Amino acid sequence: MENVAFDEGQANLDWIGLTDALIAGHSLPRADMGDMFLYRTPDTGLVRGAVIDGLGYLVKVATIFPENAQHSLPTINGSVLLFSDATGVPEATVDFHLVTKWKTAGDSLLGARLLARPDSQDITIIGAGTQGSNLHEAYSALFPDARFTIWNRSPEKAVAFAKSHANTRAEADLEAAVKTADIVTSATMSTEPLIQGAWLQAGQHIDLIGAYRTDMREVDDQALTRARIFVDSRDTTIDHIGELKDPISRGVISSDQVVADFYDLGTGSFCRQNVDEITLFKNGGGAHLDLMTSRYILSQWR
Repeated sequence: MENVAFDEGQANLDWIGLTDALIAGHSLPRADMGDMFLYRTPDTGLVRGAVIDGLGYLVKVATIFPENAQHSLPTINGSVLLFSDATGVPEATVDFHLVTKWKTAGDSLLGARLLARPDSQDITIIGAGTQGSNLHEAYSALFPDARFTIWNRSPEKAVAFAKSHANTRAEADLEAAVKTADIVTSATMSTEPLIQGAWLQAGQHIDLIGAYRTDMREVDDQALTRARIFVDSRDTTIDHIGELKDPISRGVISSDQVVADFYDLGTGSFCRQNVDEITLFKNGGGAHLDLMTSRYILSQWR
């Protein structure tokens, strides 16, 4: 069985190439997926699996410990195992952090590739953690002339982030950071909405990554009612993540207001209609995307 380590696995990867691989993966038969969550406040355990005809099976085990950051340890840890499509034999282990980095940022990048205005130049990143750095790297590949603004709950971390990333400035005022952006990408673990719908501007693209549990939100109700809503997968977001499940349960929006997911790419419905509309993309990061990403990584590594 092959083992793909982080540095070796990343050597031949390309962000635009990954989005191409995700598009190709969604042209295959729809994935069968299953997730199991284990909760111990404030920690989360997750076991997820997926199978896609032509790509095989994947099992991913993850632990999410928010307080690890206080001890200079990764918040998210785990393992990824790929199984042969033809025989079900274990085929490869792929570094968990490598898969997570490229899957999560690549998922959002594909959403932006399809929904953001091509002339977008000002990008605000909310959250100065590891995922914020990954998003800076990914978005820089699609928008090479972009100017970045970073906001973080702890302003000193935003300042440090700005110093270590090109074309980036720190902003202490979240409202100002959102209002001046063409693209807003948010990767926090907030359980209360941070982004207010009243702040949104015509033509913006909003990319939401952080919420992964039913009690988590990054935007308020007004943001959802002002935007056209897209998701990576209806199956892993609408009934599973607070960003959508909560407002749907209260009648603020309906599930029918989710315009499209990536399995609708062939219909042409996953697109921006005009330059003024606000598009909102919820990155749910299902196991099928882990499988597509892991196969891309393994192929490039080989």
